[in-house]
Formats: sequence, C-alpha cells, structure tokens
Amino acid sequence: MLPKMARVLKVAAASAAGLFLRLRTPVSTVRTSALLSSHPGAGPVWNLGRLNHVAIAVPDLEKARAFYKNVLGAEVSEPVPLPEHGVSVVFVNLGNTKMELLHPLGSDSPIAGFLKKNKAGGMHHVCIEVDNINVAVMDLKEKKIRILSEEAKIGAHGKPVIFLHPGDCCGVLVELEQA
Repeated sequence: MLPKMARVLKVAAASAAGLFLRLRTPVSTVRTSALLSSHPGAGPVWNLGRLNHVAIAVPDLEKARAFYKNVLGAEVSEPVPLPEHGVSVVFVNLGNTKMELLHPLGSDSPIAGFLKKNKAGGMHHVCIEVDNINVAVMDLKEKKIRILSEEAKIGAHGKPVIFLHPGDCCGVLVELEQA
C-alpha cells in the first residue's frame, strides 16, 4: 500500500510542478475588440491587468492578522474600517500581489452573510485591475454579465470598483478595480 501511495504522490507532485510552470508563463493582457464584443468589429476596448488581490473572509480579524504576520512572516497592515462597504480590512502584502482579510462591520455586512454559511471563513473574491472600468462596465452589461451595483464605488484602495455576479463568472465573485 505504501509504495502505491508514494507513486500517487510522485505523480501529483509532477502534475503540480507542471501546472506551476504553466501558471508562471506570461500571458498577454492585450485584448482586441473582437474578443470583447459579441458583435465582431464593434464594441469598446478595455484591458485586463494584474491580479490585485484575493479576498478572504475571516471570523476573527486579529487572529488571522497574527497568523499571516507572526507565523508566515508577511507584511501586514493595521485593520482599516470601511463602513461604506460594511467591512474591516487588513492587507497582507505578498510582493507580487496582496491578500485582503475581510471581517464584517455590523450584522447587515455582506461578509456577515458569507460567514454564516462558512463558519471558518474562506475565499470571498478575486480582484483584477482593468484599464478603463467605465468601458468595462458598459461592455459587460452588453454581454449580459450581471453587475452587483448600479455604478462603481470607491474601494479599499481609493479607486473605483465593481463586483460581477459569481453566477456569470464560473462560480467566482470577481471584483474589477480601476488600475
């Protein structure tokens, strides 16, 4: 049984290494209007940028902050309350991107609802930068992608953001942020 398990682990490690190498391969972020519009040659042009952050909802913000700072040795911000979004946020700097630890501010916070369903917390959303959020919103609405607010709001980084419905994004809540 043990040799079989070792073979399985070797295969899994090789697969993971291959996936890691593929993920590290640079991908062009330039998109053409033909890719952005369901009508060839028509429609606005906008570009996806880099991954800005991965947001994680946490039931205990100080415990999560201490874990990333003291156990993993990350550079971690002080908590920042964002009442307009119903959350307190801690940023974890990872060099090439960030993690955003989210904790509810009040019972009607969207994060409070998430934590009711996911008691231990978990990944809440990914945030991707765009070069023109207004054009992106128009284009996505034209493509029938549901946007969770009528207009962009100012996010935790002081820039306009919008959220796309996870049902239209392969099950992932996607935040777009003006670069």
